Amino acid sequence: MPTIKSIETLIVQLPTRREHKWAGLTEVIGRYVMVKMTDSDGRVGWGEAPALKDWGGEFGRYFGESALITRAVIETYLAPAVIGLELGNFAELHARMDAIIRGYPYSKAAVEFAAYDLTGRWLNVPVHTLLGGKARDKVAITHSIGLISIEEAKIEAAKLAAEGIKTIKVKIGVDPARDVKMVAAVREAAGEAMEICVDANEGYKTPGEAVQTVRQMEKYRLKYVEQPVMGIERIAEVGRRIDAPVMADESAWNAHDAIQIIQNGGIQIISIYTTKAGGLYKAMEVGAVCRAAGIICNVNGSIETGIGNLANVQVAAASPAATLSCVIPISTPAEAQHGQVGGIYYKDDLLVEPMQVVDGAVVVPSGPGMGIDVDLAKVEKYRVRD
Repeated sequence: MPTIKSIETLIVQLPTRREHKWAGLTEVIGRYVMVKMTDSDGRVGWGEAPALKDWGGEFGRYFGESALITRAVIETYLAPAVIGLELGNFAELHARMDAIIRGYPYSKAAVEFAAYDLTGRWLNVPVHTLLGGKARDKVAITHSIGLISIEEAKIEAAKLAAEGIKTIKVKIGVDPARDVKMVAAVREAAGEAMEICVDANEGYKTPGEAVQTVRQMEKYRLKYVEQPVMGIERIAEVGRRIDAPVMADESAWNAHDAIQIIQNGGIQIISIYTTKAGGLYKAMEVGAVCRAAGIICNVNGSIETGIGNLANVQVAAASPAATLSCVIPISTPAEAQHGQVGGIYYKDDLLVEPMQVVDGAVVVPSGPGMGIDVDLAKVEKYRVRD
């Protein structure tokens, strides 16, 4: 039985296609920690922690992780705790990580992704097989339009429709009047066939402000309203007063949060992250709780590089609850970019080949491990040296 022999960390910075921001974000995306895990037979698996220092749970319940914090946690605590563990024992992997240090789910997720990748390569099966098999062959993609100008958003929305993207998420939560105009402009530019959802990232000051604003948007047909305010009870209050369903994101990190949301009522959708729960093993737990309660889900992320985004695709393929289109990138190296914008947040990527897209959806890769190999030359090119 092969075991985990070594764990290395490095930081990369991918060049962004354009600035991508949301309410509360104060740092650039794409500066993330990569984990390289080697087993006793010499095989290599990769993981990623797309950690952002100001991305955390509501009311200080969870804390932001940065690249530097993540690297320190992995090197100081997690790596020593899991080296020597046999591949495939994910229950013990999490038990060891949780015993050595509390919290830091992004750090733990990065280590766990690498372990899943490595185990899949050892057994010559894709990670979704390790998660229970495929619930779907393709993962529909929602493209996120960040806090950009209305004119820029109109141009991008029209191009997305032409490229075959079926759903757009519009970042709001900054100014109600601006937000309503933005949604109106995106609807006009994208056409009636496009599904549109909005995400305030807790930006509205009160449930009342959120309700008033969303009611003005509802004539543009909203698929859902994501995290309009901070707090499970307050999101639910909004949800009970508008027609569009509300989604919990910042409020929903793990299976216990999902139970609280279900018990409270009023929230119909939960966003699953591979990272917020601490990895694929625990993300599947979130999906299982939601499915039992009739809550529908998508998979959402932090605009990962291809290494972390493969984990998104694998859990989106395997979780029966993840029936909605997913707000994740279409990871595409520079060589395969020809001016497309749908799902493209970076000018380059760390995978040897692009994710395949059919009819606005990523085809779930069937290769061993996470499914697509890492381009070592690109990793070195974008590595941040100390």
